[in-house]
Amino acid sequence: MTTTACATEEATGDAPPATGTGDVRPGTAMEDASPDGTGASGGTGTFDGTETFDGTGTFDGTGAPDETSAPGRPDAVRRPGFTIAADGSYAARLAPYGDVWCPERWSLDGPEAYAVPLPLDQPEEPGTEVLPLADGRVLVHRVSANRHMFSLLYPTGPGTGQLSLGAVETAELSLLPPSPSGSPAYALAPGEHSSSVWLVAGGAFGPELVAQVPGRCSGGVWLDRTGRMLALDRELDGRTRTVAVDLERGGEVSPLLQIGDDSDDRLLLADPGSGFVVVRSDAPGHDRLGWGQLGSTLPIRFPEALCLEDCAVTPFAIQPGQVLSPETCEVALRIEGIGDDDGAGGTWLGVWSPQRRRTQLLAAPYGWLGTGLWSPGRGPEEQELLLPYVTEDTPCGLARMPVPPQEPPLPQPSALIPAPPKPEAPRPVSLQQAQLTGRLAGG
Repeated sequence: MTTTACATEEATGDAPPATGTGDVRPGTAMEDASPDGTGASGGTGTFDGTETFDGTGTFDGTGAPDETSAPGRPDAVRRPGFTIAADGSYAARLAPYGDVWCPERWSLDGPEAYAVPLPLDQPEEPGTEVLPLADGRVLVHRVSANRHMFSLLYPTGPGTGQLSLGAVETAELSLLPPSPSGSPAYALAPGEHSSSVWLVAGGAFGPELVAQVPGRCSGGVWLDRTGRMLALDRELDGRTRTVAVDLERGGEVSPLLQIGDDSDDRLLLADPGSGFVVVRSDAPGHDRLGWGQLGSTLPIRFPEALCLEDCAVTPFAIQPGQVLSPETCEVALRIEGIGDDDGAGGTWLGVWSPQRRRTQLLAAPYGWLGTGLWSPGRGPEEQELLLPYVTEDTPCGLARMPVPPQEPPLPQPSALIPAPPKPEAPRPVSLQQAQLTGRLAGG
């Protein structure tokens, strides 16, 4: 395995360093370094349900994610009950309709979002998983004892069509995130000594076993746009490290992320275009969020702005399109447990980038479903965060949140004092080469 160094970014300048205590009030910025020591305000107020959301508002937890990771379990992933296709065209969730549960497909690529329920004769169990495909169908994963059954649902006239795909018999199995290629769908079956990756939709003859990985695996992040390279967090010999699995070469496994000799390292998000990644590791001494770039020779960095005690910080979307300047990639965060004046915890939206060097707190729309995506946009300044929400009056809403601009760079030293020459930047390794050789570091 490749061993990569890590760097902890501390606050610098005249401003006091971030304490990491989580004593943050809504509408403030959690700074890593600021030239004047002040924080930008996220604003307060109420959200009126209009299409454009200006970053002000309140959130009371309505429509919050329905699964919570256990305290002290860094490998437990909190998954929102709302899954978005890789291309942002569709989304799906298991929605309550009265006393029963029903799969629901959201269309996101039109002028406005709309939802289509996909009911069948029998209601779904609360634990049923749903996954949107790029062709508009919804994959449904149902469980009966150790039998995992898969079907495709699609609207047909006034009813719902269903295509059975077969079943996999195993103790544990869960769907992996939507494939970047759109139509195939995969599932992960972790075992005590090895884990299996199954192609459960898009195969010729029902579910197909495509990879067998030694160790117990969790997570799942796609590393390319073709759906070939899959990153999994593998627990083996008492340590958790991220490996890359090549699904077109019989499930060939190569090391991808190892920060310290004795650290547990997990990959949370990756942007295939820029190679920008978000990781979680205890290499700095305790469990923290960090960032890096595939193929870089620089160390993983752990900004103080992302270190909040007593708060659960979950990254859910990386801004795309920053191929030449990955350090400007904005990362959208779900931040839970921020105390307000009366001591109650809340859920807030956070936006952070390495260049911004601070986490900007923004109030989420009422009824936020806890996840979202970036709008395409012609440039970073035109991109917005698209946040799905549900209220009693709006069963299918998509708020558009403009992201506050990044602060200007710190002033350069006086021209009378020549700055030291910058070291020559190492030539980046291509994304494909980084995946196959297991090289990953942060810059």
